[in-house]
Amino acid sequence: MTEPSLFARVVAFIGQGAVLIRHSGDGPRQPVFGTTPAIPAAKPQGKIPTLKMPTAKGWEGDHKPTAAAGLKVNAFARGLVHPRNMHVLPNGDVLVAESMGERGNPRSLFDHAMSATMQRARASGDSPNRVTLLRDADGDGVAEQSFAYIENVRQPYGIALVGDTLYVGASDALLAYPYVAGATKITAQPKKLMDLVPGGHWTRNLIVSKDGTKLYVAVGSLSNIADEGMGVEENRACIHEYDLQTGQSRIFAGGLRNPVGMAFEPEGGMLWTVVNERDGLGDETPPDYLTSVRDGGFYGWPYCYWNRVVDDRVPQDAAKVASAQQPDYALGGHTASLGLCWLPAGTLPGFPAGMAIGQHGSWNRSKLSGYKLAFVAFENGKPVGMPREILTDFLSKDEKHSFGRPVGVALAADGAVLMADDVGDVIWRVTGA
Repeated sequence: MTEPSLFARVVAFIGQGAVLIRHSGDGPRQPVFGTTPAIPAAKPQGKIPTLKMPTAKGWEGDHKPTAAAGLKVNAFARGLVHPRNMHVLPNGDVLVAESMGERGNPRSLFDHAMSATMQRARASGDSPNRVTLLRDADGDGVAEQSFAYIENVRQPYGIALVGDTLYVGASDALLAYPYVAGATKITAQPKKLMDLVPGGHWTRNLIVSKDGTKLYVAVGSLSNIADEGMGVEENRACIHEYDLQTGQSRIFAGGLRNPVGMAFEPEGGMLWTVVNERDGLGDETPPDYLTSVRDGGFYGWPYCYWNRVVDDRVPQDAAKVASAQQPDYALGGHTASLGLCWLPAGTLPGFPAGMAIGQHGSWNRSKLSGYKLAFVAFENGKPVGMPREILTDFLSKDEKHSFGRPVGVALAADGAVLMADDVGDVIWRVTGA
C-alpha cells in the first residue's frame, strides 16, 4: 500500500483536530428533544468546527436495519444510486429521486478536509441526476421492475403530481413534465416554471396544497449563518408558494435555515416541515426541529434560534429577532432530519397518528446523532411526548461506519412505510410483523 501524500495527511490531521478541539470543550451531551427542550448555552467553536463522519460501508448479505418491536423491514428495492426522496403515484408505482451534493471548489485546508470527508461518507460526488420508477407488479412488497423515468435533471429531489403534470424540484429550477399514467419514461423536455439558485443546501423539496392549486418549494440557505452576507441568501432559507394557476410565486415563510421534508397534518390542516439548524455552537445547540409553518412566519435564521436566542456571530436585526416564531418540537442537535411523512393512526401497529422523520445523521458533533427513522406522536394537531424509533442501527457501534443513512419517507399504496437510504442504495419497507 502506498503512503498517503503529505497533503492528504495534513487534511486528515485537520479533520481529527477539529474533533479534538470539540472534545476539549463541553464534551458529548444528551440529545435535546421535545416541546420544551433544555438547550445548552452556545459555545462557539471558532473557524474550525467539529468534523466527524463515519465512512460509508453499505449493507452486506442479509444485514438490514433493526425494526422496532412489532414491526418488520424488508428491502423494497436495491441497487439504486444515492436515492434521496420518493413520490408514490396513483397506480402504486414509486418515483425515486437519485441525486447527491456536487463536488465543490475547496479554498482552504479545512475545505479540503470537509470535501474529503463528505466524499468518504458518500455525501457528495457525481450526482446520478435521475428519477427512477419502481414497480411492484405482483404486490409482494418488492419492486421487481425499475425504469429510468427522467434523466439529466440537476440534483432532483422534490416530486409532486397534479393532474397530468409532474413537478420536479431540481437544485436550479422548478420543472414541469407531461405525465401519462402507467408510462415508464418521460422523454419530453420540461417547462421551467421558476429559477432556483443551486449550491449550498441544494435539496428542493415539493408538496402540493390540499386544494391542488399551489406548490410549496423548500429552499435551504447557501451558507451556515449568512457567512457571505444576506444578499446571496435572497430567496433562500425559506419555503416558497407557487401558484399553479397564475404562475406567480412568493415567500410563504422565512428564517428557515434548511427546510427539507414537508407534510400536512390533517386535523389542523397546517403545513409542517423539518429544519436543519446552524453549526458551530455545540453538540446540541441549537437543535434541529419540526415545526408548523405559518403564512408570513419568520423562524429566526440567521439572527437567532429557538426562543429568540441571539447568535452573536451574526450582524443583528432587532426587529427580525422580535418577530421570530419559536419552533414546535426539538429533534436533537445536528440529526439532519430530512424526511417527513404523516402516518395516520394504525399505519404501524402500536404507533398512534404522527410524523415519521428520516434522520440522515450528523457529521459535526463529538458523538454522532440521528441515523434512524424516528416517529413523533401528535395529539390535537400538535406533537407530544418524546420521539420513538421505527428503524435503527444504520450506524456501527464504534461510529466508524454507516451502513445506511435515512432520507425521504413516503406511504406506499398498500399502507407500508417506505424510507430511502442513500448510503445503502436501498428503499426500505416497514410493516407490522
